[in-house]
Amino acid sequence: MTTPTPTEIVRRTPLHDRHLALGARMVPFAGWEMPVQYRGILEEHRAVRERVGLFDVSHMGEFMVEGPGAPAFLARMVPGDVAGLAAGRCVYTQFTRPDGGVVDDTIIGNLGDRYLVVVNASNREKVWTWLSEHIPAEVQMSDLSDQMALLALQGPAAAALMGEVGSPGLSTLPSFGISQGRVLGVDAWVSRTGYTGEDGFEIYVSPDLAPRLWEGLLAAGESHGLLACGLGARDVLRLEAGLPLYGHELTDDVTPVEASLGWTVKSTEAYLGHEVLRRQLAEGCDRRLVGLTLEGRAIARDGAPVFSGEAEVGRVVSGTHSPLLQAPIATAFVQAHLVEPGTRLEVEIRGKRSTATVGRPAFYRRPLRQP
Repeated sequence: MTTPTPTEIVRRTPLHDRHLALGARMVPFAGWEMPVQYRGILEEHRAVRERVGLFDVSHMGEFMVEGPGAPAFLARMVPGDVAGLAAGRCVYTQFTRPDGGVVDDTIIGNLGDRYLVVVNASNREKVWTWLSEHIPAEVQMSDLSDQMALLALQGPAAAALMGEVGSPGLSTLPSFGISQGRVLGVDAWVSRTGYTGEDGFEIYVSPDLAPRLWEGLLAAGESHGLLACGLGARDVLRLEAGLPLYGHELTDDVTPVEASLGWTVKSTEAYLGHEVLRRQLAEGCDRRLVGLTLEGRAIARDGAPVFSGEAEVGRVVSGTHSPLLQAPIATAFVQAHLVEPGTRLEVEIRGKRSTATVGRPAFYRRPLRQP
């Protein structure tokens, strides 16, 4: 088993110089120096919702798991259906603890003879340690994070652009498919998952080839209105789409069911935490994640208290202004009897109360316009 290199305090992706050349504003994020925006969050958000955006997400961690016991090992670690995952397909799931809490959320791809496990940059060492504590002797695991760069194309024009730059079959991958191919002549693994609520592709390449691919995609995407996009737009996009960010909607103390991700709990195996999650699915739980649409202009931030009358009933975990809704939105954990859509609550922001309406965590669903 290959031991990962410890995360440095500030690391840079292979595209750091390209970000500076585009005038990106750089910020520290999960131990990395990353672009938060180039032209501006609103303009980049619009590009992804209406056309296509290009993201550098090379800070993400990638593990390879292989060996005859790999399917059974992964099936023990997650509530997603890894045992039934066909070759060439991916699944979104979580690594759960015996108490149902989440170590990290992940995308797992079945490459046919091995599994690609994608984890959050901030949790790379944590997940490695967790998996290492449970891995059986017949399974091998290696950390490929430093051997991979990761670019993401997101938006309604992503498939058309992939059809122009990718080898045959890549642009028609099914949702949550993964395949080997070439993009602008560069060998790559390509998946079709996304973290924006739009159609899109993730391109895994060697770090030394990432700058060439980045420049090529910017040039090829010009006719589609492609823009380079940073973490700022990514966070607004994912929150509108109701996609969780670890450390906010998911933590060691939050279960997938509490986070309104019960739909991802598909496994019939005896995975870690299965007793807790199955009980919560059958009987409910004390708190649930909801979406809140706020009146006025004030934005609720992580930790803002939520009230029903004079009773504090929950806490905000993410908040932003939604360009789509032209209103502040937030996600919050509230008492389970208050999750009915349309319920009126209040959020305290800087000592003042703002009225909020409960809805599902996903504020946006993309039109069915891509294959």
